[in-house]
Amino acid sequence: MLDLKTFKSALEQLEEERKIPKEKILDAIEQAMAAAYKKDYGKKGQIIRAKFDLETGKTEFFQVKIVVDETIAILDGDKNKGKENEQPARNAFGIADAGGEYSVKDIEDERVHFNPEHHLMLEDAKKIKKGVELNDEVIFPLEAKEDYGRIAAQTAKQVIIQKIREAERTSIIDEYGTKEGEIIGGIVQKVERGNVYVDFNRATGILSAEEQIPGESFQRGARVRAYLYSVEDTPRGINLRLSRTHPKFIEKLFAVEAPEIQNGIVEIKSVAREAGARSKIAVFSNDEHIDPVGSCVGQKGTRVNTVTGELGGEKIDIIPWSSDPKIFVANAISPAKVVAIEVDEKDHKATVEVANDQLSLAIGKGGQNVRLAAKLTGWRIDIKGDGKEVVSTETEEVIEKKEE
Repeated sequence: MLDLKTFKSALEQLEEERKIPKEKILDAIEQAMAAAYKKDYGKKGQIIRAKFDLETGKTEFFQVKIVVDETIAILDGDKNKGKENEQPARNAFGIADAGGEYSVKDIEDERVHFNPEHHLMLEDAKKIKKGVELNDEVIFPLEAKEDYGRIAAQTAKQVIIQKIREAERTSIIDEYGTKEGEIIGGIVQKVERGNVYVDFNRATGILSAEEQIPGESFQRGARVRAYLYSVEDTPRGINLRLSRTHPKFIEKLFAVEAPEIQNGIVEIKSVAREAGARSKIAVFSNDEHIDPVGSCVGQKGTRVNTVTGELGGEKIDIIPWSSDPKIFVANAISPAKVVAIEVDEKDHKATVEVANDQLSLAIGKGGQNVRLAAKLTGWRIDIKGDGKEVVSTETEEVIEKKEE
């Protein structure tokens, strides 16, 4: 037997521990009680609702009937009514076809069959409730039953558990949905097949192998911070998809360290990243008196060093953004010094000339510097040294060599 009074003491505990609104739990209980009552004592077609009293633990039951008339419901003996408005089907010349076929759908198809347990005729409803209209609900109290039966009690219990789980899932989605696109911190729960599972008390975060910075290792119980890029509702629960390689992770880390970024004075315009090795970020200041690069570097490099430390020593180049592609590309190639730049607006390509002793610096180890500069600016960049050879961003090989 289901003891309703035991739920009263459990409500506050559920709300406190699982952070499920009391109203949602109460709604789950009322739906479960209505289902239990209908299973043991209801009739086919009835709409049963329950009202649970938190103070006494008692439940009141009601039957709901929908107000209808002949335009909505078909009464017994009225099955042929409705054909008077139909028109005979006509041929291409507008002449009525013989044979008695009709083109207009029978009105009966669009009406429901009157069920006295489910419906109440409008004229009868007006005798009970003033101002009642079609499709309104009229409520009738039902006799309270203390013994719902073993099967009904089990049904109610299952419905309650289901509703509480649904409410909890909704609550988690509401909570973490607002944190999507932010950095969140949790405790490493386990490491399995390269994936790191992070505990956030009410939900589990997944830091997949490809979203981890190369060379990182995680121990159970260690605290980890990551960028929340997706909240997934799966049959097994809510999964928080995490990343430490996402370019936005760097943006958010700098936003934490630099108040100028938080308040919008300094903007991070673009990020190019090869996680664990090197990144480039382009910054711009909306206040000419504020140095955007200095804001990110911090006094004696404290801000950038903090971010670098979080990323396991990843090198970060901070460059000033410019709307002029020549200036922007020249900045992006740093630390190499640019002699001249030619831009092709149509092909979105820039050819950068540097001194021969700056060529390897401009290209970078394995082409990393020019590759990141291309990602950062969105331009294809070819490097030319001393006017003799051109190195392509795409192939990282010499594509042209001029004779002296």
